[in-house]
Amino acid sequence: MSHLEIGVAGIAIALTLIALRVPIGVALGLVSIVGISELTNMRVAWGMISATPFDFAGTWELTAAPMFLFMGYLCTTTNMTQGLFHAMRLYLARLPGGLAVSSVMASAFFAAASGSSVATSAAMSRIAVPEMLKHGYDKGLATGTVAASGTLGSLIPPSVLLVLYGVYAQVSVGQLFMAGFLPGLASALLYILMIMVRAKLNPALAGHAAVSSTAQEKWDAFKDIWPLPLLIGAVLGGIFTGLFSPTEAGAVGTSIAALIALARRTLTWPAIRDAIVNTAVSTASIFIILIGSLFFTRFLAMSGVPAAFSDLILGVSTETWWIIFAVAIIYLVLGMFIDSIGLMLLTLPLILPLVEGADLNLVWFGIIVVKLLEVGLVTPPIGLNVYVIKGALGNSVTLPEVFRGVSWFIVMDIVALMLIVLVPALSLYLPQQMF
Repeated sequence: MSHLEIGVAGIAIALTLIALRVPIGVALGLVSIVGISELTNMRVAWGMISATPFDFAGTWELTAAPMFLFMGYLCTTTNMTQGLFHAMRLYLARLPGGLAVSSVMASAFFAAASGSSVATSAAMSRIAVPEMLKHGYDKGLATGTVAASGTLGSLIPPSVLLVLYGVYAQVSVGQLFMAGFLPGLASALLYILMIMVRAKLNPALAGHAAVSSTAQEKWDAFKDIWPLPLLIGAVLGGIFTGLFSPTEAGAVGTSIAALIALARRTLTWPAIRDAIVNTAVSTASIFIILIGSLFFTRFLAMSGVPAAFSDLILGVSTETWWIIFAVAIIYLVLGMFIDSIGLMLLTLPLILPLVEGADLNLVWFGIIVVKLLEVGLVTPPIGLNVYVIKGALGNSVTLPEVFRGVSWFIVMDIVALMLIVLVPALSLYLPQQMF
């Protein structure tokens, strides 16, 4: 077999192993070791195994990922996110579809703090969905709102996906954070607009949620949630003004979260222990995938597959629209079957040489990739967020009902994706203003 044939066979075997539920990092690592030994010899393959993990895990920029994870888990275990839905409900419930609108805003704040789409969906499905169902909301609208809104954490900074993309593509993580802010906000606003229009045209969708509140109740609710916007604003403000780097921002954000929890008397040893354990487990799983994908990158580079893939795509057209379309098809199809982190790290070795060859802006392209990954979290047959919602709610809803409800939000995601592609300034304006 030629080197190119070995590379193509390696990709097919890796996808097969992933389909058989072999952990992604393990699948990529095994295929890479066998592939490199076939291309060269076993000595070269073992040399890569011994040197690469240590060198890569020691990358300074990667420390931002566990720090932001720790910040998010600390916010959760110290109850900083607990009153989000209640507060948003008091402020927004009078709007058409007010409880669903409140769920979008609460999920956006929760996702920004946790950096995890799955964690956001799991938490909000237990809080917001029962409340909406109690007030007569359509099951599809209630569950679809939370499933889709959970994905906002992928774009709204601080995002672990953006950190990993920045390290892998050698792009400024700070610029990626700023680039993701406006597209993430636009996605949330499109969700809200769609909910309000549907509730206005068909009031039966939004039940009978007549929520009244006094000024004192709204003030009390604000006092319960003010630390979260303060924390997010401090982290993003520090990065934007150049006061500290994204890596330092993770440590600063964690310190601020700990101080706020200490002042609120919720910083207990069990809360700290749970945050540390959850962070360690999440970081370990992410790093295993990262190291496996790095092996895979070396294997593919030696086989010549990325260059051949670039030539194939660019041979059809070098127009930006064609490249974006081809990449979108790859992500939308594979996103139905593979989780977002694994999919991004599986495909970047193929996609990045293509993008660099076409001379596209890597910050702008990173936002497009993350938006496509968001869509994959809710598309059938294996939309991870949808199954999280179903698992949390049990038999009170069915999978078809959740997928039916989320389809409206997928349409809004496609609209948001088109805005990101057609108006690059939406992603690039804030990074250009950074100090």
